[in-house]
Amino acid sequence: MDLSQIIGLTSEVTMLVGHNDTATALGSGTAPVLATPRMAALMEEAAWTAIEQELEDGVSSVGISLNLKHLSATPVGMEVSAQAEVTAVEGKTVTFSLKAWDQRGLIGEGSHVRALVDEEKFVRRCYEKLED
Repeated sequence: MDLSQIIGLTSEVTMLVGHNDTATALGSGTAPVLATPRMAALMEEAAWTAIEQELEDGVSSVGISLNLKHLSATPVGMEVSAQAEVTAVEGKTVTFSLKAWDQRGLIGEGSHVRALVDEEKFVRRCYEKLED
């Protein structure tokens, strides 16, 4: 599978920050604002959706690295968007540039790497951990 043509692909996802998305709710702090782990999850969603349509049947992508900065807090009730752009493809890894913003401006940025896997084999190997 040659994925070199996907460099430059982007995807954007948006969410409304709710009480279940806060640092308090997710156990990452005590402030009732968008939690860093929730922002990270939104950024990762933007990444995998950017490439999902380009993958062969049975192939999935899994996150293997995430490096980000949370630059500004976002209150409950405000929309947050995240965008991922494919910046490199090397073998079975795809690298993304990430940005997130709310209605007031940039709130996060970073990079993310995903590995391409045979989904059936990947899940099977994972669940083998439960066997004797």
